[in-house]
Amino acid sequence: WDMKDVKLGIGDNGDSRAEEKAIAHHQQPVDICPGHHVPVLFLCSLSSSFVLHPPTKLTSGIQSVMPQDSRKDPSRDMAVSQDLPSDALLEQVLEVAIDASRKAGDIILGNAGGAEVTNRKANSRDLLTLIDPLCEKTIKETVLERFPQHDFLGEEDVAPGKEASAKALESKLSSNENSGDNFLWIVDPIDGTTNFVHGIPLNMPSIAATYKGEVVVGVIYDCHRDELFTAIKGKGAFMNGERITVGAQESIGDAIIAMGSPPGEESMQMSLKGIQALMPVCRTIRMLGSAAIMLAWVANGRLTCYWEYDLSSWDIAAGALLVSEAGGRFTDLDGSDFSLRARKMCASNGAVHDEVLRVLREDAGVV
Repeated sequence: WDMKDVKLGIGDNGDSRAEEKAIAHHQQPVDICPGHHVPVLFLCSLSSSFVLHPPTKLTSGIQSVMPQDSRKDPSRDMAVSQDLPSDALLEQVLEVAIDASRKAGDIILGNAGGAEVTNRKANSRDLLTLIDPLCEKTIKETVLERFPQHDFLGEEDVAPGKEASAKALESKLSSNENSGDNFLWIVDPIDGTTNFVHGIPLNMPSIAATYKGEVVVGVIYDCHRDELFTAIKGKGAFMNGERITVGAQESIGDAIIAMGSPPGEESMQMSLKGIQALMPVCRTIRMLGSAAIMLAWVANGRLTCYWEYDLSSWDIAAGALLVSEAGGRFTDLDGSDFSLRARKMCASNGAVHDEVLRVLREDAGVV
């Protein structure tokens, strides 16, 4: 049985954004038709739609989102395999992440014409509005209402500068390793604040949930286009419930490469070196002003590659999972595997990855 991914929208008196009542997770396989391949859909309530991540196991013709070990004891929250949370718990985390993303997206859309700058963080190009902390507060309250024991790291809770960002992350990861729950949410309430200030519709919330330092759920919600990018570790990546994959470009000459226009001086100089080296050898370069959208677009193939010299964990955590689950590759600029602590990054469809890194390293001198 080849079941397509499903997106079910429901409304309340015509309001597709109305909050739904929770729908219980089935935790036992249902023997509807013995001997036949009949799919059983396990639904989880979302703020405005149901996104079903395809299950990975097929037992007696019936698809189930629960690992075999977990079905023996429905009260268990953690699956034995791989020491990761159970599928059922991850679906619940995804549900909350989507709900929080949509709430923040509504706030962003309500101020989409532009917003007044209330502060400048690291320098005059690093902006903050009244809406950024409001979105973060909304996301945090939504998360902690459902999971009060989970830890939370948001951009607006941290002082400006990469040193403060790295220190805040390290503190959270260290304390998280010693906690009983091991969940840490990493959130950028509005990725692309400069775009937001100027009314450019390339800004959005980016929400990741990590478990023992590993990203297990990622959600990027492009509220301006109503495109919801979601991923659960090991379950694939989706946009509005449809599975997505990275682009098919085989050579750097066919690649659309994205990069940033960073506010920091060192990062800016490295970016300028990168442009000079990459532009003659790729199809084109794009700077969109939002790490979240560029990572989401690598995941669904609109972009071939995206690299940056220095980013914080909240900029890339959700997008890193999306790219990986869409079949792409996500590494440090030296080619080492992704880590939340890494600040230099390259995300791609995989086929052009090594060549992009070679050009940046050997031709551009980006180190």
